[in-house]
Amino acid sequence: MNISLITDYLSNLSINNNREWYHANKEDYKKANAAFEELLQVLILEIGKFDNSILHNIPKNLTFKIVRDTRFSHDKSPYNPAFRAHISAKGKLPVPVGYYLMIKPGNQSFLGGGLFADMFKDATTMVRDYIFQNGEEWERIIREPKFEKHFAVQGTALKNVPARYDKEHPQAEYLKFKSWYLEYPIKDEELNDADAFIVKAAECFQIMKPFNDYLNKALADFQMPAR
Repeated sequence: MNISLITDYLSNLSINNNREWYHANKEDYKKANAAFEELLQVLILEIGKFDNSILHNIPKNLTFKIVRDTRFSHDKSPYNPAFRAHISAKGKLPVPVGYYLMIKPGNQSFLGGGLFADMFKDATTMVRDYIFQNGEEWERIIREPKFEKHFAVQGTALKNVPARYDKEHPQAEYLKFKSWYLEYPIKDEELNDADAFIVKAAECFQIMKPFNDYLNKALADFQMPAR
């Protein structure tokens, strides 16, 4: 398993972020993408040791395109020089939440989990309601020493607690959130040893699993909006 195929390609794409270079180097993209899918397959098997709900996944179905939608962006670069994947019981859909991986040279790689999707108002309400009703369980999860060592809950948040919730609730700060997610940064040098990286990634994902499980209980009845 050669992660340098991935990082070398992405570094070159970052420098040459144009369609001409991309198409001229399509074979390098295919090799890098194959290496990323190989990495995902090994990671799926490792995660499967503590979460067998994800073992059915096929790596190519978990990845996101590197082509950017530039219609509403000031940055008109056609490509995002990153390989990304979301591994969950339902593949790369944002719900149920699962295990997110982004490899992006320049010390921008990270392991993630939780709910990133601000656009799903129903999901936000379901999680807020669940935290409101199950605050002690939330606290046990996010205050667990290994969890606190690796993660801090992040997310876009309102200035105030929404009107329907008690402002004095013990988890009032988290009731302001619209998303609840985790990010664990990965330095470029940590990608040099593929085997060590897999061990580290699996360890981090196992530590975040109770957090994901909590959110998935909150989102049990969530339906993805029809396209």
